[in-house]
Amino acid sequence: MEERIERSTQLFKSGYGCCQSVFAAFSDIFDITPSQAKALGAGFGAGVGRLRMMCGAVSAMVLIAGLVDGRFKGTDREGKAKCYKTVQDLLEKFKEENGSIICAELLKQKGNIPFTSPVPDERNAHYYTSRPCVAKVKSAARIIASYLKENDKLK
Repeated sequence: MEERIERSTQLFKSGYGCCQSVFAAFSDIFDITPSQAKALGAGFGAGVGRLRMMCGAVSAMVLIAGLVDGRFKGTDREGKAKCYKTVQDLLEKFKEENGSIICAELLKQKGNIPFTSPVPDERNAHYYTSRPCVAKVKSAARIIASYLKENDKLK
């Protein structure tokens, strides 16, 4: 468990987005390669397409929860409810630990700041020391690891 949490933070520190980092650290459990996980998670970075909406690390938890609890038929209301409950519980845990699931709020950005530039910020020493992102990736990885362990998906 700790190894996967550390892997997620190392992936983030090597330049991958929050979602990519968390999702790739657990992808092998679902027979998804790290490359596939990074591709699937790419658009969720910086709060979905750099719009500062839902945190990418949180988005990774949602993707993983869907892989565990999202296997149901379209007409299966009970299956959908189970999946939605799982997602709500995971997001509530993240919010309890971090104060929000919204990227802009986690970054302490005030007001309705438009993020229209798709250009990501440069990853340098200042980036990593001025942002809480590494801690958020670690938090999401810890929460999803606990969930997977509780559901016998993680040894």
